[in-house]
Amino acid sequence: MTQYFLTMPHDTATEPTMESMQEFDPEALAAVMAAVEAFNTALKDSGAWLFAGGLHPPSTAKTVDTSSGEPRVLDEPFVEAPAYVGGFWVIEAPDEAAAIEWATQASRAVQTPIEVRALQEPPEP
Repeated sequence: MTQYFLTMPHDTATEPTMESMQEFDPEALAAVMAAVEAFNTALKDSGAWLFAGGLHPPSTAKTVDTSSGEPRVLDEPFVEAPAYVGGFWVIEAPDEAAAIEWATQASRAVQTPIEVRALQEPPEP
């Protein structure tokens, strides 16, 4: 089985966090949270679930750079972008079509696009 990285974007202008989500319409937020919980339960029940998580906004990122020989820690993301990864799932699926089906369900739950990428397989010895 191949592992897939399903990522959920967030707009960097709004940088939603769990705290700022409290500003959303309570009914709409409750519906999305229930849909995500149902999706997570379906993943777990199927055996496809490996792990998932939400990320703090990029304004909290640290970038470590040792390209000049000495480590430098920068208080910024390593790339400026109009959107960033706000959350993710790592799943196992038999093929890309199955991973896309899971991503379709995730997109319906969170009401945003979901990117699907396979993790690289280790090289054969």
